[in-house]
Amino acid sequence: MREIRKVKEQVLNANDRLALENRARLDRAGVLAVNLIASPGAGKTSLILRTIEALRDRARLAVIEGDLASRVDADRVQAAGVPAIQINTGGGCHLDASMIAQALTQLPLEAIDLLLIENVGNLVCPTQFVLGEHRRVLVASVPEGHDKPIKYPTSFMDMDAIVLNKIDLMPYIDFDWASFERAVRAVNRDAPIFQVSCRTGEGIAAWIAWLHPDQ
Repeated sequence: MREIRKVKEQVLNANDRLALENRARLDRAGVLAVNLIASPGAGKTSLILRTIEALRDRARLAVIEGDLASRVDADRVQAAGVPAIQINTGGGCHLDASMIAQALTQLPLEAIDLLLIENVGNLVCPTQFVLGEHRRVLVASVPEGHDKPIKYPTSFMDMDAIVLNKIDLMPYIDFDWASFERAVRAVNRDAPIFQVSCRTGEGIAAWIAWLHPDQ
């Protein structure tokens, strides 16, 4: 067990060093990078598409898409007119800094203001690997239930913001907003929580105002 823990620490240390290099590279180019973490189906891609729709005339965007297989989400982003780099992990449950370093070589960083990174759908592993991002955002959704922060407290702990998606379903689902908010605040007192519906557009303006405030 001790050897396994030691190897894990070495892997994370190597990842952290490379993440710092990624961060320095993004800083030199003036790119703000945001890492989106969520369970499968919470709506990361829908949030990205809504963000593109809102910011396409105000910022130069690019997206890195992480997935086990396929490039379905990357194709949707490119169809929206934004460059997208697909990373298929081949079964891996998260992106890591080396994957992002490789993807950055394929992007014209000097021509990008905002880089959205859609991590692999998973609420555990992606939170353990920094990528060089400036902000970490957890996307939850109403159908997942209000007890998600209780079941996965460490996933909500170090986030810069929480997005609760699919609020248009609240009238039809037994979701207790007060319980959700109370559970988030038990582990993360400061992160703003945005209630949005990527289907109707409700709440998207507040998310955009936080992500890219007007200068």
